[in-house]
Amino acid sequence: MMNLARIHTGVLLLFFLFTAPSTGEITSVKIRSDNRRFIFFENFGFTETGHVSIAISSVSVTSVPVTSNLSQPDPSRIGFYLISDVARPYKNYERISCSLDSKYISLLFTFQDLSPSPQSSFNKSHSVTFPSDYSLYFTNCNPLSYVTMDVRTELYNTDNGDTKDYLSAELTQLPSLYSNFSLFYLTFLGFWILVCFKNKLYVNRFHLLMGVLLVMKSLSLFFAAKIHYHTKVTGNPLHDWNVMFYIFQLIKAVLLCIVMVVISDGWCLLKPFLQEKIIKKKVLMVLIPIQVLATVALIVKGESGPFIKGWVIWNSVLLAIETGCCYVIMFPTASLICSVWETEETENDAKAARKYLAMFSMVSFGYMVIMCYGIMSMSFRLLEVTGLWFYMVMFCMFSPFVKNKYLQPNLKEPGARTMQEEFVLI
Repeated sequence: MMNLARIHTGVLLLFFLFTAPSTGEITSVKIRSDNRRFIFFENFGFTETGHVSIAISSVSVTSVPVTSNLSQPDPSRIGFYLISDVARPYKNYERISCSLDSKYISLLFTFQDLSPSPQSSFNKSHSVTFPSDYSLYFTNCNPLSYVTMDVRTELYNTDNGDTKDYLSAELTQLPSLYSNFSLFYLTFLGFWILVCFKNKLYVNRFHLLMGVLLVMKSLSLFFAAKIHYHTKVTGNPLHDWNVMFYIFQLIKAVLLCIVMVVISDGWCLLKPFLQEKIIKKKVLMVLIPIQVLATVALIVKGESGPFIKGWVIWNSVLLAIETGCCYVIMFPTASLICSVWETEETENDAKAARKYLAMFSMVSFGYMVIMCYGIMSMSFRLLEVTGLWFYMVMFCMFSPFVKNKYLQPNLKEPGARTMQEEFVLI
């Protein structure tokens, strides 16, 4: 049963890594000999004062001479356009050979507007007056042709007519949101320290580890707030701060990994009731590298963009893993809960401890479902509230309270007092 609980823990932890600071809304990319029909640049939430600016240079279009009838690429069939999320479903039903012919797009410009060679450049701005989420695409409707160009895109909304806001409309409050939640976790840490001092006879190194977890969570939110604020003002993230964010995000994930492995294993304060549960070094040896790999994947995904080749496939794989994890967690959690009622143990304290673990698993499962299915539909504020709620429940359930009978060792058993005084991970 506890092996399944360990799987449940590992699966849950993957979700705590997939919250990254946004990339800047000023993007520069070099495209070389690319024959893709579509290149998706980014999605941005515009207000009624939105603007998009695109500058391209060093443009060249070459074709593959397969037959003698192959004509030169038509520059009017190559260009950039915006399409709103509202109009996208209607466009999919259109029977057209080229997206530039769609009546549902906002055409920005085509290569017909390029300056003559050798400059072959263009710089144009477009105002967005209908507020919505828009996607910026480049399309090449000439078959067997390759495009080379340097592209710089700038997407922003304006406040008071002159101040540029480079964060998407739904993200513009993220700096203050993350700053506030960083302070919430610091306040939470203060209460945790107070509880530990008041119940110091029941505190061990595991509770200190939980306190460090709160510090890492607060710091990761602080750096996320700083990155989003700089992006909001300048359009580019602070790459040095990005590094700090990823470091603290990794440390937080590893600490959370250790905390939840210890909890799901029946950790030291529950050991007198669950003597057969032993924390195994191999569990952490597997889970911690997973956190490192997930962080590397997060960096690659966050620091690159959808315009690189293979990004869609890579993003789909990550999404499939996240979705699959939601289903994987259902079985071990259900197994753990069912075992509570099917156990034949006669000792009330042992069964009560199992119920306590089952209750924690149900809380974890509820949070898992919200993170998996709510990440695209819930607001960032609600997601952070949910995360804070999960931390509070976990810390309250396993705090060093003398009244918490499920977390008190059976002092009649040999060695129980020693286990109460010290937490040994391995």
